[in-house]
Amino acid sequence: MTTTRPAVRLGAFRDALAESPPLWWSLLYFFSLLCGYYVLRPVRDAMGASGDVAAVFPRWLVDWTSGAGIALGDYNLQVLFSVVFVAMVALQPVYGALVSRFPRRVFLPVVYLVFIACLVGFHWLFDSRVSGRGAAFYIWTAVFNMFAVTVFWSFMADVFDNEHAKKLYGYIGAGGTLGALVGPGITRLLVEPLGVANLLLVSAGFMAICLLCILKLRPWAMRRERLHGDATGEDAMGGSVWAGVRLVWRRPLLRALAALLFFGVGVGTLLYNEQAAIVRQFYPGAEAATRYYAMIDWAVNGLTLLVQLLLTRWLLRRYGIGPVLLAPALAILLGYCLLTASPLPMLVAIVQVVTRAGEFSLGKPGRETLYTRVDRESRYKAKAVIDTVVYRGADLTFVWLHKAVALLGSTMVFATGVAVAAAMTAAAWSVVRSQRELPDDPADPALDR
Repeated sequence: MTTTRPAVRLGAFRDALAESPPLWWSLLYFFSLLCGYYVLRPVRDAMGASGDVAAVFPRWLVDWTSGAGIALGDYNLQVLFSVVFVAMVALQPVYGALVSRFPRRVFLPVVYLVFIACLVGFHWLFDSRVSGRGAAFYIWTAVFNMFAVTVFWSFMADVFDNEHAKKLYGYIGAGGTLGALVGPGITRLLVEPLGVANLLLVSAGFMAICLLCILKLRPWAMRRERLHGDATGEDAMGGSVWAGVRLVWRRPLLRALAALLFFGVGVGTLLYNEQAAIVRQFYPGAEAATRYYAMIDWAVNGLTLLVQLLLTRWLLRRYGIGPVLLAPALAILLGYCLLTASPLPMLVAIVQVVTRAGEFSLGKPGRETLYTRVDRESRYKAKAVIDTVVYRGADLTFVWLHKAVALLGSTMVFATGVAVAAAMTAAAWSVVRSQRELPDDPADPALDR
């Protein structure tokens, strides 16, 4: 019996590909998006953990802080996370204005064309070895990751309804995971012969493929909207650029999703900072640190792919979102309890892999299926607030909390993580309860009350 179940799961995957043409383009889209991002991620992480302060920060800032008696290198991640949060808040009304005033056929390509142009600019910065290139790239990559992935899943909720989302989101996530596996492999193979600067052009090529997929999927989004009588994305959405903030505040489900993401990011940020401290100690060179982070990403994405292909679809269709949200939260809680008792470097890496794999393979697809059951303003505007401002606000909160708690040692950091993981579990349960009130039809007027 146990030997046939993986074959059954893979057979269902083949059947889904045959039955759903937009699944092919969605897989390619998410593959290209995450492959392009994961080519960049090891470079970004190496910059964040770099001991070369002049490469990370502008020389004028290094000189100014040095004159003030501040060792800027001791606050790499705290400064970077703080600026990322400010950038997210500043860009939120820009994004809100874009989705309010322009139809989907305009704002989706514009977002990716801007990303491609930025990558070409960063190629020049790295090739010229401009001081401060590390901070600029780190901040931009964080913004790129949040907005590009948010736009992707918002668009998927236009293409697929709730029933198809339960059947296909696990597979779409697996396509992204394959990209996330290939991306670090490209970085590991090419970082030395090509150099960091040219890797950015490789990533830009994958963003161009994303543009092609958007054009191919657009007719399917229009077809889904006609079948369900939804408001068409071919017209400008209208409304306030700040509507997303108000929706998150007003609606219980969106508040619960914001809380779940806030504490979920918190547990990840605490681990990320501990890992960065380990990298600075054992992998001081940029190339060695890049290879280390690439190996971690490979392990995360390998586990994620197995779960997505064999479990995610089955759990969503048979039991709904309860298990896919609660299981990762409980696993993280257990992991932090183990780290509190025995804060070994290898155990930190293992918990990091389990934490991120659980989020990517179960938590993320589970949350995204909920957006197929809400109106378009919640899908694009409120979701963007949660995925960008709330996400980076959590980053900012917990990166500084880590800095304070780390003074008391690793055990205290992980004990704090136990409390944060418990709050995450409670938020996951709140989401499970709140979503029971959602109608299956996102056009239901009850959503506007």
